[in-house]
Amino acid sequence: MTAAQRPGTPAPPLVPPVGSHNEWDPLEEIIVGRLDGATIPSRHPVVACNIPAWAARLQGLAAGRRYPRALVETAQAELDRFVALLQSLGVTVTRPDPVDHSRRFATPDWSSRGFGTTCPRDSLLVVGDEIIETPMAWPCRYFETHAYRGILKDYFRRGARWTAAPRPQLTEPLFEADFRVPRDGQPVRHILTEFEPVFDAADFVRAGRDLFVTRSNVTNRMGIDWLRRHLGPGYRIHEVESRCRTPMHIDTTLMPLAPGRVLVNPEYIDVDRLPEALRSWEVLVAPEPDPVGEPLLKLTSMCGKWLSMNVLMVDERRVIAERHQTGMLRALEAWGFEPIPCDLQHYAPFGGSFHCATLDVRRRGTLESYCP
Repeated sequence: MTAAQRPGTPAPPLVPPVGSHNEWDPLEEIIVGRLDGATIPSRHPVVACNIPAWAARLQGLAAGRRYPRALVETAQAELDRFVALLQSLGVTVTRPDPVDHSRRFATPDWSSRGFGTTCPRDSLLVVGDEIIETPMAWPCRYFETHAYRGILKDYFRRGARWTAAPRPQLTEPLFEADFRVPRDGQPVRHILTEFEPVFDAADFVRAGRDLFVTRSNVTNRMGIDWLRRHLGPGYRIHEVESRCRTPMHIDTTLMPLAPGRVLVNPEYIDVDRLPEALRSWEVLVAPEPDPVGEPLLKLTSMCGKWLSMNVLMVDERRVIAERHQTGMLRALEAWGFEPIPCDLQHYAPFGGSFHCATLDVRRRGTLESYCP
């Protein structure tokens, strides 16, 4: 009989299924997205304004159809190797259920086809032991979290807190009529009004008791306010001012990599205008991204060139980064990190790279304050 089996011996403490306070504590469990059933997003102004112009034209022509097999197969091979890398590092990998996103669905006000479960970072936000379903602004993503319900119910049964933000209506009053993407030199504008709260989780990054957010074409002030009130006085949410003319998701703009160290995009960020909470941090200016050489990838990518910043921290030293972005790999090494090169550049037509394609559910660490 072992000590744990003897009468009166207390049971070992259960490991909480959800617990992640920042972007760099040692990674233990992660959700990785799926390509199965992915469908080119349905037509909508909020979709077209958020992706590169050439991709938007293609998207308008092919909206609602399955992605071409050639794109899927190349991305799938890279995704499989990425999953194998995570598992080799001792990380538990969980996956959403396969879903046919080409099926049409409807609310009382509109109908759409789906998109995919390629980027769990967008639809789910982990803050401590709580996992939050977000109220996303793209109609084609309205029911995206249903593919994660099996995972969420399992986490809930094992003690996690599970919250769903108010489901938005996504009707015309939420979107600015006749919105046009601002040209160079024009002030940044957003397609969203303040009709109701909407936000993507990927517009937030976490640094303990401090979260940083960019207002964008998928996250409005009401969405930021909803999360601020929901989290309460134990957390502080700081808005990061972005110069991006098509803002969507903070993880190609600003990324905390370790305590007191933040990676910033020099094209989108004025370092002198960073939130006061980051003034004592070391600011690491991202190098110019290496150009994408493949014409088809440039044509079909839903992401901008700064996807090179979309890295995933394994812990506060080791970082998974795109193998083809040699400038970023060299910079990370020069800053004292240990980059782990991996291929995922063909995931860009499906919405992102290492950070976008994942959701770190559990990191070994405690809630701390890293900002004065």
